[in-house]
Amino acid sequence: MKLESVSFPEPVLGLAEQLGNQLRQRGWTCATAESCTGGGIAYAITQIAGSSDYLTGGFVTYSNEAKVRVLGVRHSTLDRVGAVSEECAAEMAAGARRALDVDVAISSTGIAGPSGATARKPVGLVYIAVALPERVETRKLALSGHRATIMQSAIHEALA
Repeated sequence: MKLESVSFPEPVLGLAEQLGNQLRQRGWTCATAESCTGGGIAYAITQIAGSSDYLTGGFVTYSNEAKVRVLGVRHSTLDRVGAVSEECAAEMAAGARRALDVDVAISSTGIAGPSGATARKPVGLVYIAVALPERVETRKLALSGHRATIMQSAIHEALA
């Protein structure tokens, strides 16, 4: 099996570079906790030379059990609102920040499709969270397109 080279559009790499510059200026470190982006946020960050100065690591927690075990997402959150929710995204980011003792953590959770959607949670629904030293910020996205397009858009938005 041969792995194809994965490349990101220039806007994504530009955002990754801007993030790196901001982290470096503050002397901060970061981590990622990803579900629907499958490690793509961390991968985009590592495309920038010198990213090891600020990226400590990342987690791909695709299953609910991984979210609980690795990031400390509460079972009650998953039972009440599900993995694709603002609350889960916030707990994922906070858990990654805590687990790797970093200043900032970025998380993603969502439905890239084509399956997995419900009437209340359609394909393209994505939540991004950023855990900062004093708060966690979340964003709800309604993305469209095929699976790869949704994933790329989510990565772009997470870095924006």
